[in-house]
Amino acid sequence: MTKYFTNNFSVISLHKNPSVKSEIVTQMIYGDSFSVLKRSKKWLKIKIVEDNYSGYVKNKKYSNFLKPSHKINILRAKIYKFPNRLKIGEISFGSKIKITGRNSKFFKFTGGWINKKDVKLISYKEKNPFNKITAFKNIKYKWGGKSFKGIDCSALVQIFLNFNNKFCPRDAKDQVKYFKKNIKLKNIKKNDIIYWKGHVAVALSKKKLIHAYGPMKKTVIMGINQTIKKIEQTAKLKVIGIKRL
Repeated sequence: MTKYFTNNFSVISLHKNPSVKSEIVTQMIYGDSFSVLKRSKKWLKIKIVEDNYSGYVKNKKYSNFLKPSHKINILRAKIYKFPNRLKIGEISFGSKIKITGRNSKFFKFTGGWINKKDVKLISYKEKNPFNKITAFKNIKYKWGGKSFKGIDCSALVQIFLNFNNKFCPRDAKDQVKYFKKNIKLKNIKKNDIIYWKGHVAVALSKKKLIHAYGPMKKTVIMGINQTIKKIEQTAKLKVIGIKRL
C-alpha cells in the first residue's frame, strides 16, 4: 500500500534532478500531498498527488498524510504562534490545512493559528473559478513557481482550478490538450483560457487578460490583441488554442 505524506512547509521546490542547481520544475504549497518513489540521504524523488508531477525535493521532516478540512482563500495568510500574536510565517492561496482547534476568530492547525476569515471549507467552490486571480497582479514571475513568492503562467491557471476542486495539469502543453471546448478569438469572454506553445493567459473580459509573463518578470494585465501581437512579434508564436471550461 502506498504511503502518502503532506507538505508542511510554506513552499517546497521540486527539482528535475537531485541537486539545488537543477531546474525547478514545479513547487508544492502547504498541504499538497505526495508519495515517495525513491530516497537518499539528502533527496527524495516524489510524485505529487494533486497533479501526478514527479521530481526531487530535499529530504526534510514532512508530515504524515493529513486529510485537509480547509483551504486558504487569500493571496498570503499569516500564521501565528498564538491567536493574533507572534507571526511565524505565511502560506499561499490554495494551501490546505487540517483544523484541530478554534476560538472565536482563529483556527488552530498543525502549523499554528490562522484567522478564520482567511480560509474556506475544503468543499467550497466559487461560481467564477478565477474570481480572485487579480490578487496575483504584480507577483513576480518564477519558472516553476506556484505561490505569492513567485508564479509561472500555467501555475496561475492550475492553482485556481485546484482551489475550486477541479483537476488541472501542471504544464501549458498538457492543459491545452486536457481542456476540450475550443473557442474562436472573436467569441472570447471572461474566464476563457488562451494558449500559445509553452504559455497561457486567462481572459478577464473580451478585451483584457492576465498572465504571469516572463519577459515582464511579473504577473500583468494586458489587452488581449496587444498580447497576441506582442508574443507573435517577440517570440514568433501564434495562439494554438482558446479553451472554455
